[in-house]
Amino acid sequence: MSGSSRVRGLVELTRPVNAVAAGVLTFIGAFVAGGVAGSLVRVGAAVAATVLAVGAGNAINDYFDREIDRINKPGRPIPSGAVSPRGALAFSVVLFVGAVVCALFLPVFAIALAAVNLVALVAYTEYFKGLPGAGNAVVSYLGGSTFVFGAAAVGDPMAGVVLGVLAALSTFTREVIKDVEDVEGDREEGLNTLPIAVGERASLWLAAVLLVVAVAASPLPYVWGTFGAPYLAVVALADLVMAFAAYRGFSDPAASQSVLKYGMFLAAAAFVVGRLTV
Repeated sequence: MSGSSRVRGLVELTRPVNAVAAGVLTFIGAFVAGGVAGSLVRVGAAVAATVLAVGAGNAINDYFDREIDRINKPGRPIPSGAVSPRGALAFSVVLFVGAVVCALFLPVFAIALAAVNLVALVAYTEYFKGLPGAGNAVVSYLGGSTFVFGAAAVGDPMAGVVLGVLAALSTFTREVIKDVEDVEGDREEGLNTLPIAVGERASLWLAAVLLVVAVAASPLPYVWGTFGAPYLAVVALADLVMAFAAYRGFSDPAASQSVLKYGMFLAAAAFVVGRLTV
């Protein structure tokens, strides 16, 4: 295996698109809190910490999931031979250390949140992923907390809570749909995910109900007077996209989770629009 192939494998371990996207969500959290202009160093440190931590979490997830991936995703870096299991583990440690260093530039609450999230990232695959619903809940919390982390970086964590809760509910829906897609490999590995424990259709209904809760709650910033009509217009479009994704999940889980991801980013964009038009 050439050095360039190994480097590409290490980068792929981090799922760079997802890691950078998480960094963008952290930035949005800071922006919604209204503190970007006066806190560029802290915002940059929070974004970097998020990108590194998510990359580390993805790498260690691949390390623990290497046997499952031989069935579900044989092209991933470890089962394909691009990266050794030991190399993936060492790489994840380096990224975690980098995330910790970046987090030290932040306020106390943000540091505490980063510490909790780093522990959750490590514990997820080893302890929670195979428990029905528990792994989905941990991932959902982590996804929603990126907005709170960004807001906390500029000293106003509460400004990111509503967006964080909506994101967590949407992420739970997407994670359950992904589990439905991966049932074959998860069952082969002996995992007891939600679709395996209660059935695929029941899991999809639970995911859909939680998404409906998120959609129903999304107008609250408008109702409370935090944001105006432009926010409502964009978030309504996001709600339509996510509702379609939930419906599509019953017939095509792979397509559904992709559509849902776009809806979630559109919802985040609604908050940006809301802040810009206040």
